[in-house]
Amino acid sequence: MKYFKLFFLFLAAFLSTQAQNFNKHFVDSTLRLDYILSGDVHSQHIALDGMSRMPGWHGKHQRLTEIPVHGAATIEMRLAATGELIYLHTFSTLFQEWLDLDDAHLAPKAFECVELVPMPRDSVVVEMNLFNHRHEVIATISHKVYPTDCTIVHKGETNVPQYVTLNKAAHPERGINIAFVAEGYTQEQMDDFLNDCYKGVEGLFSFEPFKTMRDSFNVIAVLTPSRDSGPSIPSEGVWHNTAIGSSFDTFGTPRYLTTQRIKQMHDAIAGTPYEHIIVMVNTDRYGGGGIYNTLNLLMTKHPLFIEVLVHEFGHSFVALADEYAYPGEEPNDFPLNVEPWAQNITTLVDFGSKWKNLMHSDNITISTADEKNYDTQTIGLYEGAGCVLKGVYRPTPNCMMKTLKVPEFCPVCSRSIQQLIDFYTK
Repeated sequence: MKYFKLFFLFLAAFLSTQAQNFNKHFVDSTLRLDYILSGDVHSQHIALDGMSRMPGWHGKHQRLTEIPVHGAATIEMRLAATGELIYLHTFSTLFQEWLDLDDAHLAPKAFECVELVPMPRDSVVVEMNLFNHRHEVIATISHKVYPTDCTIVHKGETNVPQYVTLNKAAHPERGINIAFVAEGYTQEQMDDFLNDCYKGVEGLFSFEPFKTMRDSFNVIAVLTPSRDSGPSIPSEGVWHNTAIGSSFDTFGTPRYLTTQRIKQMHDAIAGTPYEHIIVMVNTDRYGGGGIYNTLNLLMTKHPLFIEVLVHEFGHSFVALADEYAYPGEEPNDFPLNVEPWAQNITTLVDFGSKWKNLMHSDNITISTADEKNYDTQTIGLYEGAGCVLKGVYRPTPNCMMKTLKVPEFCPVCSRSIQQLIDFYTK
């Protein structure tokens, strides 16, 4: 009994220390930073577009200067007086995806970017960096934030959209906060939206390790009605007025469903308790898209609704890469002499940082597998991943990040998900 008492005293002291560390530098509010990312393949730029303050902070309260996985961009906050690092966050952007396309050689374009950070008590310097696939900085911005700045707009204090709680964490104050957002549902279709959300949340938590770790998540459904039903489909001449302006045909890919109206999306849900965003798009057309720590969009009226939700959440929540590869679809995302940061693919440059310790042998051999053998989960090296046929490898023959026909994540992806959940909650 004495040991249990000592354990609980230690745990209480640990949690108190974590809270003190957060409260030392931050208040329970969110600082929303709006940026414009612009340029072309030759030069890239970041500009501050505005700042807002919203009630409550719904991101991490501990390990504030650590990141669980890398992304294509970072944002950090330092005390202006001393230079001490007090917050670090990583994410990816649609702008950086666009830079890989031929279109980025033709003319400069601009993309919106919104980052949420805890509201500092004192003046800070915020720095954002964008990286290329070689992990080199391609654009940076550094600016001061004064908490008393009267130009920081207050949002989410009035006219907060209605939301419904779908799942509550065992310890809500430490839970990971997800918002399901209505897109392309009219006011008259809100009951239908909620029904889709209940299906979606049960579907997500039917997959391991989310199923076992369900008590780590707070999930809400935000009722954001659209004027028109369904998203825009430019290739068919369909343009709809919706809550967040979603659209198929992103970058000329029919199934790529995204929105470039990032500010509009955050405005629509301001004041609700969210960090991660899952946009529920009212359409039976197949498609979706997930961008790490930015957003996840998917169709809700297609038979593969749940599978796409889970796959795209692997992108948006865990920064997992696609594990498939198609001829003719080979973006230059992974230089073969650089190790990609996604935990589920490798170029073998730094394989020791990936799943080498999960293999049964130290001998590194390239394996092949029957694509129809969906039950095969033998960990090894299987060529073809990240949309690249040669030189990029995945850990198993099949996985939810490779094919929707497999109703589970492979052991490597499962480990990555588990580690990320632990990072935020333990």
